[in-house]
Amino acid sequence: MSKHLITNVKIVLPDNILVNHDILVSEGIIREILLSGNTRADTIIDGKGHYLCPGFIDLHIHGTHEYLVDNGIKDLGHICDILPQYGVTGFLPTVCPLPKGKDAEFLRTLSKAETSGTKILGFHLEGPFLAITGALPPEALGDTDPERVKALIEAAKPYKAVFSISPDFEKITNLIPLMARNNAPVFITHTKANVEQTQKAIKAGACHATHFYDVFYAPDETDPGVRHCGAVEAILADEQISVDFILDGEHVDSVAVKMALQCKGPDRVCLITDANVGAGNPPGRYRFGNEEVEFKYLGGPARMTENSSHPGSLAGSGLTMNKAVKNAVEMLGVDLPLAIKMASSNPAGVLRIDNVGRIEKGCKADLVLMDEQFNVIQTWINGNCCYKT
Repeated sequence: MSKHLITNVKIVLPDNILVNHDILVSEGIIREILLSGNTRADTIIDGKGHYLCPGFIDLHIHGTHEYLVDNGIKDLGHICDILPQYGVTGFLPTVCPLPKGKDAEFLRTLSKAETSGTKILGFHLEGPFLAITGALPPEALGDTDPERVKALIEAAKPYKAVFSISPDFEKITNLIPLMARNNAPVFITHTKANVEQTQKAIKAGACHATHFYDVFYAPDETDPGVRHCGAVEAILADEQISVDFILDGEHVDSVAVKMALQCKGPDRVCLITDANVGAGNPPGRYRFGNEEVEFKYLGGPARMTENSSHPGSLAGSGLTMNKAVKNAVEMLGVDLPLAIKMASSNPAGVLRIDNVGRIEKGCKADLVLMDEQFNVIQTWINGNCCYKT
């Protein structure tokens, strides 16, 4: 049994940073965390004093570089190969809705992809059970059809289908228990729901809110001066519901993320990218389906251009996960262990996976070596090096 020792690193744990310790890996598993110099190994990897972090997990990503999940199996493979350079070891490829029938057919094709690099942990279906489309195509609006839900769940196999829904979608509570079968999380998004609608969706099985605050509208004010509570307040008030944010400086004010950390605590706030085609590339213009989006600066939001249906509107982000972690430290003022937690163990908790997202004996050796400027130096997935500068 070949043993690999990663030495001379600062190991980022959920609550602190270990120095003068090594990580012993064999057969893709973390076997021991040891004081430096106490172990022999077949291969010794010098971390050169950099941070060793658990691999990042992105719950919501549409694309990166020139590639888009919605373009099909070839692009999905490229995305899996690219993401390790940003420290992502597991992700939910996010699929925009298609007309009924075509959606299951397309998803079935994606689920059969043979990929390397970053692990697919399920498929995130952002639609069609949404009340508000946002930047998504009109096909995002479907109807209350349990057979469509079953078809999509079947098409995603062997992976989980992770549905994003609106609590104010007609009769959605009839569908949520079906979506939540087999321990699959159900996300809340794209909504103008009131408190009662949101609480009913949560009771039915919805457990997480994605790109929180974005396309989460307050109910209409009917009594002048009285601010109505809606989905945002119902979610913040429920301690069991987790949330994620696009922390690129424009999608959401950092004060909203700080408030969520106060309401939820350190275990139920996650970072996502909601990355679009063009993310990670130099600023410029890129095609997003029938739309054109533009990035003004590296890591900034994607906005539709004058050649699109809604010029100036947000359409995902140019974030990468290492940049999201950096923004958490700089914009929120949190320490590195919490920023890493928001990108690793917290998303793993949302997906109910207990052997990833942490540097701990017995966990998968999904690891990221990162310098003090948050640049990824090396990434391992199941103990195998998938990226190295």
